[in-house]
Amino acid sequence: MRQLAVSDNPAERGQTDAKNEPIDPSPMRPSGWFPAIVALLFAAPTHAIVGGAAPSSGDVARSVVTIVGSRGNFCTGSLIAPRLVLTVAHCVQPGADYKIVDYAADKTPQLQDVTRVAIHPGFRMQEMLAHRATADVALLQLKIPAKGKTPARLSAPQPPLAPGNKFTVAGIGVTVRGDGKSGGTIRTAPLVATGKPGTLQIRLVDPAENGLQSGLGACTGDSGAPVFEQQPAGSAIIGVVSWSTGPNSSAGCGGLTGVTPLTLYRDWILRTARQWGFAL
Repeated sequence: MRQLAVSDNPAERGQTDAKNEPIDPSPMRPSGWFPAIVALLFAAPTHAIVGGAAPSSGDVARSVVTIVGSRGNFCTGSLIAPRLVLTVAHCVQPGADYKIVDYAADKTPQLQDVTRVAIHPGFRMQEMLAHRATADVALLQLKIPAKGKTPARLSAPQPPLAPGNKFTVAGIGVTVRGDGKSGGTIRTAPLVATGKPGTLQIRLVDPAENGLQSGLGACTGDSGAPVFEQQPAGSAIIGVVSWSTGPNSSAGCGGLTGVTPLTLYRDWILRTARQWGFAL
């Protein structure tokens, strides 16, 4: 989402190592930043997704993970294999370390290593920042399987894709814009397509407010959140959250939730997963 910190060097694209370093990497922030980021996220009672969405621990939420970066940003991802996470490209830009927040038996947050990152080569940062369609998709390989999580199934939106189609967003983002302490708990929001949804981009709104008043929607930290659709074979991830607006397309959250559908990028995801030894 647009509010998130991103790399100041978006020129390098494609596969990188766990630090997501470009060929000529910029200076890295020290790894000591990670405990501080986690402390910020979990220092107070947590919420996610603006508009009063309730916490969720159901099937949709079981694939959702928290991604933290050494630049101070946090994002949402979804497990699509025991050691494979789907997120958005703008959340895992070169020049930073990335880790997954996992939990011990006593619910204490722990950091798990990311060993490899792949960014779709077609991603363009400026297009995303302007809320235009781009390949805002990335994969993270984990060192060990995420604890207590269940991989979700990948798919594409069912045709016909039309205004009013129902989707569910699951994220760990903030409920109060600018307040990092209000993020961290998985929440879900039932939203519907608006405008002219297609294979390049889907815009979602809270059906109760239709984007005119502040309602349910993604916010800071929900970037990369999986977007689910109920299909004949069950619930499946059909896209990822890329950006948000406030009501009437103002700056902020609670208006539009911009989604990058997987229709054009599923083959890249499957091909990259196979190269890494995962069969989806």
